[in-house]
Amino acid sequence: MLSHYLAPVRGNILDSAENLHQETLFHKLRIHREIEGIPDLNGVKIALVGVMDDRGSKYNAGAAEGPDSIRRFLYPLFAGKWNYEIADLGNIYMGEEITDTYFALQEVCVSLLKEQIIPVILGGSQDLTYANYRSYDQLEQTVNLVSIDSRFDLGKHEDGLHDESYLSHIIINKPYNLFNFANIGYQTYFVNQEEIALMERLNFEISRLGQTHGNIQEVEPIVRDADIVSFDLGCIRFPDAPTSRRSSPNGFSAEEACAIARYIGLSDKVTSFGLYQYNPNQDDNKQGAHLVAQMVWYFLEGVGQRKGDYPFSSKNDYLKFNVLLEEGDHTLIFYKSPLSERWWIEVPIGDKASERHTLIPCSYPDYQSALEGEMPQRWWKAKQRGI
Repeated sequence: MLSHYLAPVRGNILDSAENLHQETLFHKLRIHREIEGIPDLNGVKIALVGVMDDRGSKYNAGAAEGPDSIRRFLYPLFAGKWNYEIADLGNIYMGEEITDTYFALQEVCVSLLKEQIIPVILGGSQDLTYANYRSYDQLEQTVNLVSIDSRFDLGKHEDGLHDESYLSHIIINKPYNLFNFANIGYQTYFVNQEEIALMERLNFEISRLGQTHGNIQEVEPIVRDADIVSFDLGCIRFPDAPTSRRSSPNGFSAEEACAIARYIGLSDKVTSFGLYQYNPNQDDNKQGAHLVAQMVWYFLEGVGQRKGDYPFSSKNDYLKFNVLLEEGDHTLIFYKSPLSERWWIEVPIGDKASERHTLIPCSYPDYQSALEGEMPQRWWKAKQRGI
């Protein structure tokens, strides 16, 4: 079925890579080629999927050509010590209508997810996140979505689906699969105060850009609980990578973007990852394409280092720490994995008669805050959401 929606990687890109070193990614990938067709996906853990459509972008025309520009810098990178297979399935071209593109991406993601293959989507515009999200409908599961973006992209639902309104369509449109949303890196001068207030009322976890600068490790617990991660490349500061018409002087540095991509890969729960809004027309020296390729590499590196220690069942192998907060008479229970040294915190849900407990990711600074008598914000938001 994949062959109905995916075109092979263009021959000129493949020809330019043929003489690369045998240890580069080009020679390690199972690539969708014109003659051979869709590669064998047996044993494949990650599949690259380009989407060459930017009709859903209000101000970033040109992003449709992003996937192939990224490939030119991804293929020459040397592969890491990864014990899994990676495929490049080529591109979804523009459908007759943009809804056709959405449908094609949704069907491709469904096919891959059912085979436990992680789609890495190379956009194209960020409204494609909506099609990625809708692919989980057929899996009949709720979804945690994390957006790395300088804006929330709520827009006005009545204005239709585009890259500045896709989140409102995810929140409002049936079926309601969204369990939790988190934003990393929003810049207040780009965001309506009413939108910030709405995020707070919904108890979504939002982090300003300034909260992550110099503290990038705090991104890890947020993406650890995500199923889908959507990265708007316009949130990388313009001097580091002129990726989009929405790039600005402030934003994540190149190093921070790569660190975030690695944290996303490390998450045992992340099952799809999209990088959107890269526009070759804004990137004269192709510095941005080079950075996005490195971000993909760091994601692959992270997946290769997954520990498989997300405590879905038994917690017996984890170190347990009880912290009594005098204010409110709460006892907070923390767990630390001896395998990865990552932290979780237990959250009680429901009333006393039907109370149950669940674990959410947290960080060592959350534990330190509790020791100092402060209630961690992510515990409180989770409690309010009633997860």
